[in-house]
Amino acid sequence: MFDSKRFLTTVTRKPGVYQMFDAQGKVLYVGKAKNLRNRLGSYFRATGLTAKTMALVEKIADIEVTVTRSETEALVLEQSLIKSQRPPYNVMLKDDKGYPYIFLSSKDTFPRIAFHRGSKRKAGQYYGPFPNASSVRDSLNFLQKTFRIRSCEDSVFANRSRPCLQYQIERCTAPCVEFISPEDYQADVRHAEMFLAGKSDSIIRELAEEMERASVALEFEKAARLRDQIVALRRLQSDQVAEGSGGDVDVLGVATEGGLCCVHVLFIRQGRILGSRSYYPSEKLGLDATELLSAFIPQFYLGANREIPRQILVSEPLEDLEVIAEALTAQAGKEIQLASRLRGNRATWVEMAQQAAQQNLQSRTASQQKLQDRFEHLQKVLRLEELPERLECFDISHSSGEATVASCVVFDTGGPVKSDYRRFNIEGIAAGDDYAAMGQALKRRYTRLSSGEGRFPNILLIDGGKGQVRQAVDTLNELGVTGVQIIGVAKGTTRKAGFETLHVVADNRELVLESDSPALHLIQQVRDEAHRFAITGHRQRRDKKRRESPLEGIPGVGPARRRALLHHFGGLQEIRRASVNELAIVEGVSRKLAQDIYSALHNE
Repeated sequence: MFDSKRFLTTVTRKPGVYQMFDAQGKVLYVGKAKNLRNRLGSYFRATGLTAKTMALVEKIADIEVTVTRSETEALVLEQSLIKSQRPPYNVMLKDDKGYPYIFLSSKDTFPRIAFHRGSKRKAGQYYGPFPNASSVRDSLNFLQKTFRIRSCEDSVFANRSRPCLQYQIERCTAPCVEFISPEDYQADVRHAEMFLAGKSDSIIRELAEEMERASVALEFEKAARLRDQIVALRRLQSDQVAEGSGGDVDVLGVATEGGLCCVHVLFIRQGRILGSRSYYPSEKLGLDATELLSAFIPQFYLGANREIPRQILVSEPLEDLEVIAEALTAQAGKEIQLASRLRGNRATWVEMAQQAAQQNLQSRTASQQKLQDRFEHLQKVLRLEELPERLECFDISHSSGEATVASCVVFDTGGPVKSDYRRFNIEGIAAGDDYAAMGQALKRRYTRLSSGEGRFPNILLIDGGKGQVRQAVDTLNELGVTGVQIIGVAKGTTRKAGFETLHVVADNRELVLESDSPALHLIQQVRDEAHRFAITGHRQRRDKKRRESPLEGIPGVGPARRRALLHHFGGLQEIRRASVNELAIVEGVSRKLAQDIYSALHNE
């Protein structure tokens, strides 16, 4: 048992970070404190602790402290440790992806506009962040239709010899074949930049003046195009009314209920509500709204690939507001303000975020209860002694054996655990051999789980019939995996949802559940998610493969030699028709390499 009295006599009163460990040496909780002795002492007082905090304290076998120079430094270190160790009792964000942006290149004569997520390494402007991918695509769709800026990859742009479909449907001006001058294209780019910067009124005035000049010069086709741009911009303005004064602001509202919590974030750019997003962080200590928000904000911004706006509005007065603001300022390299006492439009924004958090949490609570009921029904129909807490499902996707991909999705009683999803590119099997593909995917997955990479599921769902199930049983037996219930989900004779046959390996029986069974609905939900995830992966792999040149897989043929070959022959079709002697004429291509190229292109 942990001797808290002796431990506390050795703890400093300086600021720092503490880590709590269980008897197995696994980290339970990471926290920061302005005064380490006072903060740690609060965990071991005789009264006033919540039941959840007492449950944490009972598991403590050791505590380590790290002294820092300031509370701000402690906050930064705390977030680094939380993200690397992911302690179970800390507030955790399940989805910590960076936001998507619109990228507009700057180094090109004809700049490209595109969807972007990740590190900002390329030269150009990044506009956003947007709350989700669909809002980026909607904006890109408007920009392409209105200003007709190219979105193709640079490699595609550099090798075009005639306009693509985007030109035909009037979403691009075909700069790849010089159907537009650099000056006119740059004018369209400048208007797109103004639009993304929130200067629609200025664009409309410029376009109106330009339309007048075109009409006077009897350039009626140009005047009509400018008129259409003005109409599109005004229509968008009527749908997107500015919400008060300009500026970039994030607004956070929080709600907690029944052990669940929701933080809703409004993204306001140039005074307009760009979008919003709800987060449902997991926390096991029963924090109130203020404590939850204090834990959420540092994890949300610090060490993340996210833009931090100059102002963050919050629905709760935070005790460590100044410390958090100082840490965010240090990371952003500009002054960041956090505020909770607000008036006017900003108070309205906070109220909107707060109401959205409450409404979404109520919906989530109802959904969670429904999911819990489904897990309980599954326990009943499978005759399990304990409630299954983790399900995995595998599926295979390919097109006539091409680009085979296996998916693995994971569900727990809280829903999809997307951070644990995995895809497997299947190699080295006969085309269309789903059994071998399933065996390879299962072997790769459960070899990693056996080595400690993740948690084993209670139930393994296999989308398939007896053959697929037998493959799963043999693979897990080969790896020595026990304690995993294997269930095959086979489509019935009608192949319609609601008529599935379940092959339960544990007691060698087949189940056909009623179509309204909550247990069947859970299995269908997991199976359909595995199917969706597999198809998405297969399409991405197939499309990538079809976009690749056959020359790219030939050893010794790098970018310079590919360019030389394409320049000499004019295209891949002519390279295929060329003999070894003709290939060897190309600068930089030896006769041996010419033979390798010829053999690769003719599958010899």
